Amino acid sequence: MKRILIEIAGWFFVVLGTIGLFVPVLQGILFLLIGLTILSTQHDWARRWIIRLRNRFPRIDRQLQRVLGKHARHIPGVNSGAAGE
Repeated sequence: MKRILIEIAGWFFVVLGTIGLFVPVLQGILFLLIGLTILSTQHDWARRWIIRLRNRFPRIDRQLQRVLGKHARHIPGVNSGAAGE
């Protein structure tokens, strides 16, 4: 059950991020990174993407770490440093 909820949360943020790329009110890149970070706890492909994106976009990575640091206790299996380690 826990794994299914993590999977749903991850894909929810990926979809929200994709919508946010076209809607100026949402920060699409940030939501995509949050979704990928959540999915990286379950999937190797997501973990590899996160590592590449963290290296390419360090400013966005800092934003993501700040958001995850505040809300990591609400997302099972995710802590603020797990995305690229």
